[in-house]
Amino acid sequence: MAHFMNQAQPSVPPRQAAVFFILVTVVLDMLSFGIIIPVLPKLVEEFLGGDTPMAAEIYGLMGTAWALMQFVCSPIQGSLSDRFGRRPVVLLSNFGLGLDFILMALAPSVSWLFAGRVISGIASSSFSTAGAYIADVTPPDKRASAFGLMGASFGLGFVLGPAVGGILGAVDPRWPFWGAAATSLLNACYGFFVLPESLPVEKRAPFQWRRANPVGALILLRSHHELFGLATANFLMNLAHAVLPSVAVLYLGYRYGWGPSAVGFTLAGVGVCAMIVQGTLVRPITARLGERRTLLLGLLAGATGFSIYGLAPTPLLYCFGIPVMAFWGLAAPSAQVFMTRRVGPSEQGQLQGAIASLTGIAGLLGPTLFTQTFAAFIGPQADWHLPGAPYLLSTLLLVVAAGTAWRATRPT
Repeated sequence: MAHFMNQAQPSVPPRQAAVFFILVTVVLDMLSFGIIIPVLPKLVEEFLGGDTPMAAEIYGLMGTAWALMQFVCSPIQGSLSDRFGRRPVVLLSNFGLGLDFILMALAPSVSWLFAGRVISGIASSSFSTAGAYIADVTPPDKRASAFGLMGASFGLGFVLGPAVGGILGAVDPRWPFWGAAATSLLNACYGFFVLPESLPVEKRAPFQWRRANPVGALILLRSHHELFGLATANFLMNLAHAVLPSVAVLYLGYRYGWGPSAVGFTLAGVGVCAMIVQGTLVRPITARLGERRTLLLGLLAGATGFSIYGLAPTPLLYCFGIPVMAFWGLAAPSAQVFMTRRVGPSEQGQLQGAIASLTGIAGLLGPTLFTQTFAAFIGPQADWHLPGAPYLLSTLLLVVAAGTAWRATRPT
């Protein structure tokens, strides 16, 4: 299959089409995921006869299963891309997602939907391969900008996806799944004719299970002091970010009395501001400040933004935190650059798989951590009524991440 996927690859030099394709594929992938967000919980509820508490429980388990598959499968796909090349892994993953969304569109029961989410977690592990592809085709001095554009592409797809899904879901709750399937399969077809291979045969590494399993992949992160420190900071960033999908809707409704429309526009504003920073400002700021100071600036901006969110007594002041928070988007591209410089071409897939595994762990821990913190500080038993406590916890996590990154990147 890998041979077949490599047969039709274009003859253009990788850098001419590769970065553009990866940005397009990330947008389309996030669009396909975002499309189903407005309808999946309601579809689960319909299958369960309107039992909302049970639907919430099942939907939460789906999220846990998805994150668990990310944790397990990201290192495997990363190592497979080190062995067979990035192209076949990316294309097969896109094709697999398309078929999976068709399965979910036709699902006759909630168990089919659950199976679809498990398969989705496996197939979407190709995000780690996309990161390795960026590292392959961009020189080290341009990677911060490329990873910034990749982050902006995530944001664009995630901003557009729920809007499209809401429109399709208003017609029929299964239409968003068909839309997601069409997007993923179109992406696979586009890549089949456009995407060149980025990893030369002579730079590939043999597939070994001791490197491909999550524990083996994480061992790679301990191979260098700076790499381990930056991976720790990256994990803390992902854990802190989990506060937004976990409690933002609950917090904004509880503290300011906002309804779904106001919350939706606010979250869209967050995504747009982040896209502007990552898509247009990463390159000039990195060129002026250097990657180390850009990384630390991004982390401190994120900590400041979360503190504004958590302490803002009025909606206007909360909104003031949105552009401040957007500059957190400077941190991830700079961290990626530092980490990709510490491994060779044959280990980029394993590195991205290890990073994705840590992201999966954050995805498993974050929702419980932040929802329980929110409940503890607003419940009748709370000694200190502090609805913004989850955001302040994220502030603390980013301050620790900044300290870890500062120490890991000190010149030797």
